Amino acid sequence: MQTIQELINLLNLEKVGENIFSGNSYTIGSPQVFGGQVLAQAVNAAHKTIPENRFLHSLHGYFLEAGDLSVPINYKVEEVRNGGSFSTRRVTAIQHNKTIFILAASFHQQEDGFEHQANFNKDIKQPEELLSWDDMLVKFGDFLPKSTKEFLNVKRPIEFKPVRVPNPLDPKNLPPTEQVWFRLKGESQKLDFRTKLEILTYISDYNILNAAFNPNASKHNFGNTQTASLDHSMWFFRDFDFNDWMLFTAESPNAFGARGLSRGNIFTRKGKLIASFAQEGLLRPKKRK
Repeated sequence: MQTIQELINLLNLEKVGENIFSGNSYTIGSPQVFGGQVLAQAVNAAHKTIPENRFLHSLHGYFLEAGDLSVPINYKVEEVRNGGSFSTRRVTAIQHNKTIFILAASFHQQEDGFEHQANFNKDIKQPEELLSWDDMLVKFGDFLPKSTKEFLNVKRPIEFKPVRVPNPLDPKNLPPTEQVWFRLKGESQKLDFRTKLEILTYISDYNILNAAFNPNASKHNFGNTQTASLDHSMWFFRDFDFNDWMLFTAESPNAFGARGLSRGNIFTRKGKLIASFAQEGLLRPKKRK
């Protein structure tokens, strides 16, 4: 999957019954379905039952089972409420006759009101100063661990540029933070707001657990730790476009009991806050054989 249109096609589900929709999967380099894909496909299913004048403002999802890449996922939408200003949907993702994911999502008609937002770090390194994942593969590919090299080798329609790049050959403990610039590859000016929200939901599951890993990065990494998204929440604030870089910034207040929590914000390059997120993930050290 290399183009924006391929990503849109992946997220756009086929109707197979009354409020039931079906979609396929694409690997991002792991043997299970990517959590961001399930999140975004569930949002797409909910969107198909929502009036045109209401837009996603929050979602809360729980990952219950690992998804099978080889089998389509069915999404069943329950129309919980259609109020004067808000609509609520519950989406259940089913595979092999088992529920693998549940989502609660709320949609709001656009209204005027007062505003404020979190501060944006204007001194952060700009994407032109940084290496992308593709750049790192070319420059350091011969020195990267096999699992990292295979992950970076997967073709994606998204370009990522981490602000801080740890040395995999000399791992050190780092602050519990993560900042990554990202943008779509190719033309994206004609995307409607709903499609942009689905794509942003998809992207939000990348990089998120790094902040929880970093304070113990000298000993623990994705190669020696079993990881999985346990839950994921997002809040959407302002419209945006994908024609310039955006900044994903996360912090982790806690890791304990084989779980880590990350939370943070997504900004436009000009500092406009467009979304916030939170996720708890499984961080279970693998037992040595």
